[in-house]
Amino acid sequence: MLFRFYHLTTRFYSSVISKSKFNNMNKCYFRYIKQEDKVDISFLLDIKGSVRQFNFSRKPTESLQVLLTRIKTNIQKAMSKGNKKKKSASEENEDINIEFYDSNNGIINENSTCNELFSITGPVTLKMCDNLYEVIFNSPWVVSMNLPQSILAGFPVYPENLELQYAVHEKCKFTWYKGSVLNDFGNEFNDRHIKWGLAGNTFIYTPPAQDIGLKLKLECLPGNGTTFGPAVEAISKNVIEAGPGNCPFETRHQFTRDKLKNKSFRCVTYNILANLYCDSDYTRTVLHPYCPPYALHIDYRKQLILKELLGYNSDIICLQEVDCRLFNHFLQPILASEGLSSSFYKKGKEVAEGLACFYRKDRFKCAGEEKIVLSEAVQTESCLQPIWEKIKNNTPLITRLLDRSTVASATYLESIDNVNEVLIVGNTHLYFHPDADHIRLIQGGIVIYWLMDIRKKLASKYPKKRISVILCGDFNSVPSCGIYQLYTTGKSPSDLPDWKSNINEAVFDLSLQQNISLGSACGTPPYTNFTAEFADCLDYIYYDKSNLEVEQVVPLPSVEELKLHTALPSVVFPSDHVALVSDLRYK
Repeated sequence: MLFRFYHLTTRFYSSVISKSKFNNMNKCYFRYIKQEDKVDISFLLDIKGSVRQFNFSRKPTESLQVLLTRIKTNIQKAMSKGNKKKKSASEENEDINIEFYDSNNGIINENSTCNELFSITGPVTLKMCDNLYEVIFNSPWVVSMNLPQSILAGFPVYPENLELQYAVHEKCKFTWYKGSVLNDFGNEFNDRHIKWGLAGNTFIYTPPAQDIGLKLKLECLPGNGTTFGPAVEAISKNVIEAGPGNCPFETRHQFTRDKLKNKSFRCVTYNILANLYCDSDYTRTVLHPYCPPYALHIDYRKQLILKELLGYNSDIICLQEVDCRLFNHFLQPILASEGLSSSFYKKGKEVAEGLACFYRKDRFKCAGEEKIVLSEAVQTESCLQPIWEKIKNNTPLITRLLDRSTVASATYLESIDNVNEVLIVGNTHLYFHPDADHIRLIQGGIVIYWLMDIRKKLASKYPKKRISVILCGDFNSVPSCGIYQLYTTGKSPSDLPDWKSNINEAVFDLSLQQNISLGSACGTPPYTNFTAEFADCLDYIYYDKSNLEVEQVVPLPSVEELKLHTALPSVVFPSDHVALVSDLRYK
């Protein structure tokens, strides 16, 4: 609990009230933080011609006398900073008169608590250093906000780690400014001397080429639909840099300029390469030595990921290898601002990455969702008992299978345009090891058996609606493997070579069958994964051929594009996988 309190307090202090806004100067903000049972207090004060921000975090039961003494002490310290002669604590407190007044201009008793201030009828005023402050309770507030470390011309920029209190994201106002860090003589100067010019007033700003070398400032005015809180600003630490030039995904965007409607919808699946697998000396020197270290950094890669995803104008996006933090502080808030709702499905054990499903909320509404950890579900789910009964006595196999953290998700989407249609959107990322075709085939069986069971339940729940299945993911299986056969033909017989990919864990007498008529929307392209050591087709969008048809497959990058910088990832490819994009249509 102590660490949690310190962590939140640190974030509280990170928010900087804009000092350029005059109306911020005469207000003192009190906010009750319920989950921490504390009161946060902030105000600006001009001391010797320099505007300072003061922040306090106090217990609700603390008396106003104690609070005022603390405020006096901190102000006095700021006033006497740099003075050689030090005053005693009693002298410091006597020099400053601070009092709270009620609506009748009466002094509020210092024995009152901080919490009791919130219940006083009428306006409350704070007199401090001959200044009168209007006390504002539970105002819309920006707890934290900063700009990315890396900013590239031509790529979208957005506020990172944006956290609001008593505010609604859609009701906030965002204003972007840009300015040069160089004076007329070409010398760099401090941020406070930058002459800022208006750049834009949207949540996301894409700097043009002429912004290269400039810094950005973002001002957020938090609102809740009724009122606004104090404006808060963040300045980029680095200047805008030149982008990598045209990225292959921008050529693909020529096929996805328009959003779909009526019976058509666009689906994307993409393994975006988790940062926890990318940020290591081993990755930089052994796995991907051909990729510049800066291009492996998540601050660089996420700019490319965002631009790529936005340019597809998708209705459904299934992602794999999504870092928890990247989802919470980047993907979810940014894509939400573009009209996409989402869910995150963390892997089992302590693995800090997982799956994410995004869907356009003006086209679909979520009717439910489920997640299973495959190693747990195979032992407990009744629909998976035919598989479990065949393998449970194979100790070497079970030991390895149950040690996996693999998950699968199912998101149920009701179509808004087509009210009789329900989609089950499955997503997974199967085990990767080269000698584990048998493990992957069992995992693939678990996923499709589970989805069949979900489809059966939803058919009972929605008897007048048509239930269709889409299954996306990184299956770590090439088209010649048993998973592709199971999904596209409905059968995976016991004599497949997959079952004996590791002779010590060989599977005998297990045949898999499934009754969803699936096809691969993007076919079997030569490469969906392309590294220096391995390149093949591992990613698929499986779709229900009985109810859906393929309208368009967005062409994949050419081999020449994949090899231009040796392999993936690179300065123009943010992942070692390539996104699959397909337009589907209800029959």
